[in-house]
Amino acid sequence: MCDRETLEDSLYFRHACKRFDPERQIPEEELRFILEAGRLAPSSFGMEPWRFIVIRDPKLKEKLRPACWNQPQITDCSDLVVIAGQIAAVADPDYYGAMFRRRGLSEEMTQAYIERYENYIGKLHSLIGWVAKQCYIAADHMMIYASLIGIDSCPIEGFEPRKIDKILGLERKKERTTLLLPLGYRLQEPPEKKRRPFDEVVSFL
Repeated sequence: MCDRETLEDSLYFRHACKRFDPERQIPEEELRFILEAGRLAPSSFGMEPWRFIVIRDPKLKEKLRPACWNQPQITDCSDLVVIAGQIAAVADPDYYGAMFRRRGLSEEMTQAYIERYENYIGKLHSLIGWVAKQCYIAADHMMIYASLIGIDSCPIEGFEPRKIDKILGLERKKERTTLLLPLGYRLQEPPEKKRRPFDEVVSFL
């Protein structure tokens, strides 16, 4: 287990990296470690409504960049993780039924969970909005664990979803791009991290 000082250092190390070193590639073992952190992230009802598409092909990165406000992180990063939200699966009884049954509970308990879940998602104003929230949890896990091993990241919302989905051949009725996460190594040191004071952010009741 990491000690508290190591964990705190990683929080200060992590920043939204704007300039990646295009000459440095993440070793396969470390990339898999980061992706595993995303796979093991928590999600509402345990639905895991995500798919991680890892883009390494320079030509594909170049094709995606104009649809990402021409941000250099897209092409300069070592690996570009596209987090696709699984909007069809979470509304599919076969999928969510299997996700509940894998818990090994009694059929009565399983049916109770399924009924509660169906009632919950049936009242959602936006299914993709809910799915995207879960994808952000996975992205956060990847960013934090990347920082622990000295790898930089930059969560990107500045992109045109329909264009990205089209380029990647995603069926929008089934899944949609929720977030882009470039990973790699910083080209230069970032400025000092600025955050609001602890007492301004945290309240104890």
